[in-house]
Amino acid sequence: RMSVRDSGDGTGWVGDVALNASLEQRLQRLCDAFNQSPFCKLIGLNMQVVHGEIQAVLDMQPSLIGNVAYEILHGGVAASVLDSIGGIVAMGEIYRRNEGELIEQISKVSRLATIDMRVDYLRPGRGHEFVATAQVLRMGRKGCTMRMDMVDHEGQLIATGTAAYGY
Repeated sequence: RMSVRDSGDGTGWVGDVALNASLEQRLQRLCDAFNQSPFCKLIGLNMQVVHGEIQAVLDMQPSLIGNVAYEILHGGVAASVLDSIGGIVAMGEIYRRNEGELIEQISKVSRLATIDMRVDYLRPGRGHEFVATAQVLRMGRKGCTMRMDMVDHEGQLIATGTAAYGY
């Protein structure tokens, strides 16, 4: 089995990507790598593949509350979750499009970084669970634009964002 492993150039954090891995396996490996990151562990963010799409799930915890009186999710946490889902879905889309050699795709994925992001808070973040998803608005040669949504446990949209990522 051939695979791309950490060669000291920063590409290893995207997971052990087998050359013959299916798209679903590559998406799962991205989720596994994100879920092991210190930040995701700190806030309890869990990336998962559901019906071939990556989504982020965040369980409410007392440490994530911004407004103590009303027990509302901190806006910075919501923005971070939106940024994270936008980035990982963009990474998955690089693999999904299957353009160029695998090593080129991995190189883009490993360099992907947020350039700009806007968040609109639509409702207070109340509830016990939040789910974030993202869609590609545009993929280009050097970057992409994403739209991200976060819903509460009742499926109500509480925040939305758009972001530009470079690679």
